[in-house]
Amino acid sequence: MCKKICFLFSFIVLFASFSPLVYSMDVSAKGIVLIEANSGEIIFEKNAFAPMPMASTTKIMTALVVIENCDLKKEALIPKEAVGIEGSSIYLNEGEKLTIEELLYALLLESANDAAVALAYITAGGVDEFAILMNQKADELGLKSTHFDNPHGLDSENHYTSAYDLAKITAYAMKNPVFSQITSTYKKNISLNNGAGTRVLINHNKLLRSYDGTIGVKTGFTRKSGRCFVSCAERDGVRLICVSLNAPNDWNDHKSLLDYGFTKYESVLLANELDYLIELNVQNGEASSFYATNLDSLKITLPKGEKDISAKIIYNRPLYAPINEGELVGKIVFYNYENEIASLNLYATSTVNKINYKKSLFEGLFK
Repeated sequence: MCKKICFLFSFIVLFASFSPLVYSMDVSAKGIVLIEANSGEIIFEKNAFAPMPMASTTKIMTALVVIENCDLKKEALIPKEAVGIEGSSIYLNEGEKLTIEELLYALLLESANDAAVALAYITAGGVDEFAILMNQKADELGLKSTHFDNPHGLDSENHYTSAYDLAKITAYAMKNPVFSQITSTYKKNISLNNGAGTRVLINHNKLLRSYDGTIGVKTGFTRKSGRCFVSCAERDGVRLICVSLNAPNDWNDHKSLLDYGFTKYESVLLANELDYLIELNVQNGEASSFYATNLDSLKITLPKGEKDISAKIIYNRPLYAPINEGELVGKIVFYNYENEIASLNLYATSTVNKINYKKSLFEGLFK
């Protein structure tokens, strides 16, 4: 049933008494943060803004830049510069053909440094050129404590991030369906030597099989950086991201913090599709008013506890004909107490033609 309203409506949702978030927990990480993925709100942090080495969690940004700049179905020749790279590898051969998508699976599941270099050359013509694209994306995302020197995360003085910056990168990346699909995959087969054999790729993220709701993301390690890990888990519409840098006990750090986060947040349904039918006045039209509705549903993640949710209709007043069916005519803005939390677009459900004054005058005289 639609809810008819004119210019302003509000509703109050009261839950159990609110209990504030507690920022006290024993973790092994030198730097760590837990955020709510949609809002970016920090739930827990320890040295979250300090620049540190990030090892192969670098490859989250590597994959993001490739996905946004390449045709993933395109086959590419492996350049000689990508052969024999130190560290994790799928042992690429010069001249071998793989799709860019296959290289992304190798990058994110097996953490292959040779795949990272191959993708850098395929995308930008070289490692240095690709690092420029990575830093441009970092600037675009507003990162304050991040600089990339390479696509794989091997140690470099000018290659660093913070736990919070890496969480922001991950929140953005997880909105990309290709990235989220790859990082949630446990096992993948790709070509070996142009079809002569098969490579079996296994995801290094063991939370995928041991922690309920895990949907990504990436592990990393060098002697300098220590164990680095980025996880993402979703339960009942609540998506959390945890990032740890230099964490000897990272698996348990992440499980504890994710458990903690899921006790503090919940998904709240603000509207179903076509939930609101709003009558709006229109000037100079053959009709004096029309109805507008929301075509999308809306859920939002909020801290558990007492909520005071209200909503307000926003549109340019007065509205003038013609108004076309399906035309965007305004929006509903939702607030929790006085803080704006979300909005929904409103669309006209019918057409209102502009009145033809000459025709109306003629018809009046004729009558």
